[in-house]
Amino acid sequence: MLYLCATPIGNLDDMTFRAVNILREVNLIAAEDTRRTRKLLTHFDIHTPMIRFDENCKATVAEKILARLQAGESVAVVSDAGLPAISDPGADLVKLAVDAGIKVSPVPGANAALSALICSGLDTSKFLFAGFAPKTQKNRRDFLQKLSTVDATIIFYEAPHRLKTFLTELVEVFGNRRATLARELTKIHEEFLRGTLDELIAALDEVRGEFVVVVEGQTQTQVSPPVNETVAQVVEKFIAQGLDKKAAMREAAKIFNVSRREIYNALLEEDT
Repeated sequence: MLYLCATPIGNLDDMTFRAVNILREVNLIAAEDTRRTRKLLTHFDIHTPMIRFDENCKATVAEKILARLQAGESVAVVSDAGLPAISDPGADLVKLAVDAGIKVSPVPGANAALSALICSGLDTSKFLFAGFAPKTQKNRRDFLQKLSTVDATIIFYEAPHRLKTFLTELVEVFGNRRATLARELTKIHEEFLRGTLDELIAALDEVRGEFVVVVEGQTQTQVSPPVNETVAQVVEKFIAQGLDKKAAMREAAKIFNVSRREIYNALLEEDT
């Protein structure tokens, strides 16, 4: 049996009794970071042998794990925190096990994405988990552009050093939607920041800790575009009210229910 075993995302009390028992009973634990997992095992007095299984070694180690599973042993996969196989190399091992006819069983527990979603104050009836955005700007923009028309709440993971850049790009592609930032979930300094994307960018001071970004999907309740007015005319109206061009384009994006980049492209087309 291959067990996918959830581990705490911060608070060790979130470890389930079943997870502790499974980790004690299996023949081997495959861990994304053996040093972090060793601390967890020590805390719960678990002495099961462990092997490193991360992005750098997953190709070779997966075959070794599969061989042990086929020999009748049981293996538990754990990630650094939360459920394995989500933005995690465990997903590749699951595919191999399924293809080989090995039984796979979940050991549920903490999960950062769902924990952030249920506390976000945004719609939970329909949502999409998008994980980490691509690292390069072009790929990231293409990635966000494809998601910009999704009418479900969207959940992202983002590293602290990229957070402000990511939020700025979200505004440019999605428009100024409502969003929630969840930081240090279940830990002492757990924090939720709620507001529009612009408000969240302005509120961010020192960015520390791991973040989950929850953004509302495209809605149909936004203001309809004005009749017989071009994008340029709407932008000029906002500028006449005292906004700079960037802010005017952002407000026009809300009116036309498009991204700021689309407003920029429309202005270029109207000028030609």
